[in-house]
Amino acid sequence: MFKPFDKTMFGAASLLALVIAPPLAAQDAAAPAEAPAAEAPAGDAGSAEAAAEAPAADAAAPPATMLKPGSSATIPDAGTYAFDPAHSQAVFSYDHLGFSTSHGFVNGIEGSITLDPADPSKSSVEASFPLSSLRTIAADLDKHVMGADFFNVTGDAPLVTFKSTSVEATDDDEARVTGDLTMNGITKPVVLEVEFNGAGANPMTQAPTVGFSIETELKRSDFNLGAMAPAVDDELEIDIEVEASKQQD
Repeated sequence: MFKPFDKTMFGAASLLALVIAPPLAAQDAAAPAEAPAAEAPAGDAGSAEAAAEAPAADAAAPPATMLKPGSSATIPDAGTYAFDPAHSQAVFSYDHLGFSTSHGFVNGIEGSITLDPADPSKSSVEASFPLSSLRTIAADLDKHVMGADFFNVTGDAPLVTFKSTSVEATDDDEARVTGDLTMNGITKPVVLEVEFNGAGANPMTQAPTVGFSIETELKRSDFNLGAMAPAVDDELEIDIEVEASKQQD
């Protein structure tokens, strides 16, 4: 922090300058003057180095901001779209003992969507993921879920699959999709509440692409996975995101 201006300090500094300035001036006068640096002739190495260090006058401008290509106002093309596993996932949550809400997720969901915008009831969807891609919030809990109390996986992790049986448009951007979910060797009907996020050309691949946000609920006990209910909620709330690109005919 700078000290406040002090007139006394300024007076002392002035006096000190008067005392030391004459000797310094005499010393400077006695010292031989340095010869001015010779100018480098045009085209020599020094000029080349200076030119190299100088910033380019016409440097490339930064890239323009990328706009979002997906829009819910865009009607997607009819056809079959394959899931992008890197951008298709599910997140589930449940009440744990009345103390907290725990979460888990599934990455890398694969599948396909057949769209008929003119008649949504003719649309369909199939999806699957290996049980090994399911993760909870802790490695020990992952082992417990795959153990005897729940999935009892002893060999290769089985697939969890979904296949739609009906599609009903409920609004311009929403639909109710009913289908069969097979998990833990049991098949049960499940209803998905689907919201259309948008369609457009993927700027990376130029492929026509669509996206959906999905909500659903299911009971663990329906799939023989109800251990510790109701202390640990029997009901799971599930949020799913799907991004899919149109397949070439």
